[in-house]
Amino acid sequence: MKTLTAVRGFPLPVRLLLVNQLGVNTGFYLLIPYLATHLSDDLGLSAAVVGVVLGLRNLSQQGLFLLGGSAADRLGARGVIIAGCALRTVGFALFALGDALPLLLAASILSGLAGALFNPAVRTYVVLEAGDRKAEAFALFNVFATTGALLGPLLGSLLLLVDFRAAAVSAAGVFALLTLAQLLVLPVRKIPAPDTGVFADWREAARSRGFLPFALAMIGMFGLENQLYLLLPHAAVRASGWDGSIGLLFLIGTVANVLFQLRITRRLGAAGGRARWIAAGLAVMGLGFVPPMFVAGASGPHPLNLLVVLSGVLLLHLGVMIAQPFVMELIPAFGRPGLTGTYYGLFYAVSGIAAAAGSAGIGWAMDSADRTGPSWLPFACCLALGLASAAAVARLHRRRALPAGPEAESGPPGAGASPAPPAAVLSPAPPGPPAAGTRTEGGAR
Repeated sequence: MKTLTAVRGFPLPVRLLLVNQLGVNTGFYLLIPYLATHLSDDLGLSAAVVGVVLGLRNLSQQGLFLLGGSAADRLGARGVIIAGCALRTVGFALFALGDALPLLLAASILSGLAGALFNPAVRTYVVLEAGDRKAEAFALFNVFATTGALLGPLLGSLLLLVDFRAAAVSAAGVFALLTLAQLLVLPVRKIPAPDTGVFADWREAARSRGFLPFALAMIGMFGLENQLYLLLPHAAVRASGWDGSIGLLFLIGTVANVLFQLRITRRLGAAGGRARWIAAGLAVMGLGFVPPMFVAGASGPHPLNLLVVLSGVLLLHLGVMIAQPFVMELIPAFGRPGLTGTYYGLFYAVSGIAAAAGSAGIGWAMDSADRTGPSWLPFACCLALGLASAAAVARLHRRRALPAGPEAESGPPGAGASPAPPAAVLSPAPPGPPAAGTRTEGGAR
């Protein structure tokens, strides 16, 4: 009930974007977890071709986050969100249309590009609309996203009883409905004409004191969260001997988020010291791999072993709940409001690519453990990654390389603070044609 009350306290656009996040994750996880099996088993594609199709989706998303963020700053977050969801609709629909490789590659690229567009744009819009409740808004985003990550695979498994095309069409339908809702509900806002070029914006963000080191430090958050899809499902199945135990990883996360996310963010936010809580959350995420480390070498499955693994998963989710809302709140405080999307785009590009490299290293540790290495090796790598990321954030904080958080918004931009956003960005566009030197989202300059 407290979560619903908090949702109602936000403006209508934020409430829609929360539902949007639920729908985005539901639609995504309804299809993507089953795509590799469809490509290999149903279509008979080789493992190499499957890897290319899946890799293109990841590459087009991670590699184009920066472009998506810049588009949100220059064209308006609303239009970029709508374009991203529309592209995801087309991309997922293409997966249902046929089995020709060019069609599959186009679907994969469009699906990845869609994520690169709407992910930074949605967060930019939330920053503009949420005011001084940014961390709380991002906490609710975590709740809705985790719920979608649970609902998606459940719906996908039911639709696959029909066939893969039914799942693909349903996922496309979810994104089509989201696109329509955004067109109807998200207000059009005037966007100040940029004074600098795109490359100058990128240089400004990259040179912002502490920003790139902070983005690299977040490899722990992204890399460890990715283990919900790699290492931890493997550990849960080995501990229980039951494939269905994978669903418990997401069920625990959803229940914990609904019950505790908002409370945690409010209490820690009231205590101040955002960077301290980010470091603490990263450390807790790393410690979440200690319990499954102790049962990794068990001789056979046992219900108690599964409980040990799930206790570690709960710690991982707790660490995400502590750190993630404050990370999302802190990113725009590194620079001026006109570059909020650029900062989110660069952050996701740097952290995502670094996290992919980290996940590859953990995958190598898993292979080594299965062959000749100690069974605890991949879990020890995850523990080290979490603690190293926490130490990196703590060091940046001690060196005063991080913004102080929302309280820093009144400080000078050169100190990593963000001045108050211009009224033209935050207020609805008045009726009539736009003034000279501005552009309207979705319209011509």
